[in-house]
Amino acid sequence: MNDYQKEIADLEAQIDQLVEAEGDPKTIAELSMQLEILKAIYGRATDLLERGKKDQGLRYGLRIQGYGDWTLDNVYAFVYERAVELEPQAHRAFVGGIRDADFALMLNS
Repeated sequence: MNDYQKEIADLEAQIDQLVEAEGDPKTIAELSMQLEILKAIYGRATDLLERGKKDQGLRYGLRIQGYGDWTLDNVYAFVYERAVELEPQAHRAFVGGIRDADFALMLNS
């Protein structure tokens, strides 16, 4: 389990505990939105990481954009920063934007 998976698992456990304890619904909703965003970013980062293992152009794109070698940490940082730059929208649209964004194309542009 890497640090990103641990963060997601910890947040899931925290939400589960709050739900069981009938915690504040607003807090549960906020943490659930945060969890959904983290899962979307992690999913896209790991997808891009796998694609880059077979695509030297992607690895080169990450390097020339200042993120360094093709590692999960560096790819995650790239995806995270690009996700934050997406047009601000409602939560569902934001998560959908992360899922739909072509991060590979962003590396090569």
